[in-house]
Amino acid sequence: MGADIDGVIETREPGDGWGTEVDLLDFGLGRERFAWDCLFGYGSGLCVDRPLFDARGLPEDTSEEVAACAGDWQHSHSYATWAEIAAVDWDAPVCDAPAYGYVGEWRPGPDGELALDGVAWASLEILDAAEELFGEDLMPPEWPPGGAVPYDGAVYRPVTVTPRMFAPPDGSWGPVWTKMRELAAEYGDENVRLVVWFG
Repeated sequence: MGADIDGVIETREPGDGWGTEVDLLDFGLGRERFAWDCLFGYGSGLCVDRPLFDARGLPEDTSEEVAACAGDWQHSHSYATWAEIAAVDWDAPVCDAPAYGYVGEWRPGPDGELALDGVAWASLEILDAAEELFGEDLMPPEWPPGGAVPYDGAVYRPVTVTPRMFAPPDGSWGPVWTKMRELAAEYGDENVRLVVWFG
C-alpha cells in the first residue's frame, strides 16, 4: 500500500477567515508521485532539490474543516496560494544535476524534429545500449556531455527535472490550477490557496 494525496482549495474574503471551497479529491488526480515530488517534495524518490512548495506544514490560520481532516495520522502537509502558483517558472530546474536513473525520451514530432515525449526510468535495455555506445557501464548523469542513446526509435538523454515535466499547467493538475485561477478572479490571488497532505 502507498500513500494518497488529499487536500482542499480554501478561499477567504479580505479580513475574514479561510473556508473550504473545493475538495482536491474531486479532481481525480491519482497517485502522481513525480508531480508530488516536484510540487511538495514528497512521493517518488526523484531527489528533487527544490520542490516548489516543500512540506510547509499546515497554515496556522487554516479552516476548521482542514484542521479536522488533516489529523495526526496524515503527514507531509503543505500549501500554496494562487499568487505563488501563478508565479511558478515551470521550466526552471528543481534539481542541481540530471536525475539519477531517469532519462528523457525524445521522439520525432509532426515536423520530424525530435521532441521530448516523456521521462522514464532508464531500463536495462537503454543502459546496455549506452554501455555499448560509451564503452563503459554508466548511469545517465555519468554519460558524456551531450550523450544521447538511440534505442527502439527514440533517443534517450539525461534530464534535469523541471515542474513542467510532471505537473504542467496543461496536464492532469490543469483543472486544479484553472479552478484556483477562477476563484482568484473573485477573491484575489492571495485569498485562494491549495492545502495538501498525504496519508
